[in-house]
Amino acid sequence: MSVDPPQITPELLLHAYASGVFPMSEGADADEVYWVDPKARGILPVNGFHISRSLSRKIRTCGYDIRVDSAFSEVVTACADRPETWINSQIFGLYAALFDLGFAHSLEVFDGENLIGGIYGVALGAAFFGESMFSRATDGSKIALAYLVDRLRAGGFTLFDTQFITPHLHSLGGREITRDDYHARLASALQVRADFMAQPSSAGTATGILQRNTQTS
Repeated sequence: MSVDPPQITPELLLHAYASGVFPMSEGADADEVYWVDPKARGILPVNGFHISRSLSRKIRTCGYDIRVDSAFSEVVTACADRPETWINSQIFGLYAALFDLGFAHSLEVFDGENLIGGIYGVALGAAFFGESMFSRATDGSKIALAYLVDRLRAGGFTLFDTQFITPHLHSLGGREITRDDYHARLASALQVRADFMAQPSSAGTATGILQRNTQTS
C-alpha cells in the first residue's frame, strides 16, 4: 500500500527554512519537489558585498528605478524563464502564498516600465534566503543584489543565504561555508528580529548605496 507524501504547505516550507533545508524540483514540468541541505552552503556577507568600479559606475549612471514587492509574480516568472529551472508550478504557488503572508519578497530593477532585473527570496528572523534572480540587461541582477544587500544591512539581517556559490556570486563577495557553520549561523539569525521593509537613509539612491558600501567594505 503506497502512502502519498505529506502535502507541502506554506507553514511546512517556513519550517524547512528554519531547519536549514530548501525545496527544488527537477524542472518546470516536474510533479515532485525534493528537499536540499548541501554540504557546502553559499552565503553573501551583508557587510562584504563587492561593488567593482564598473558596477559602481553603472549604478551611478544607469538611472534605473528600484522597487520592492511591486512585481513579485513577474520576478518569479522571469527567474523560471530559462532552459533549465527548478521552479515548477507547485513551487511557484508556495512562494506566492509566502508573499501573501509577508514572508517572501522581491526587489525589482526597472528601466522605465520595463522590468530588466530582479531577485526574490524569503525573510525569516534575521536570515534572508535568496531563491533566484534574473537579468534582461547588462548588470541587471548585480544591481538588484547591490540594492538588496543594502536593504538587508539596513534592516538588521545577519545572514544572506544564497544556497550555492556561482562565479557570478563569488565575484560579488559570496563564499562557501560548511553545513555545520551554516546551521550555527542560521540558529543565531533566527533569534533576531529584522525588518525587510526598513528603509536605508537615502533609500533607493545610487549615492546612498555606494557611500554605505564604501563605509562597510
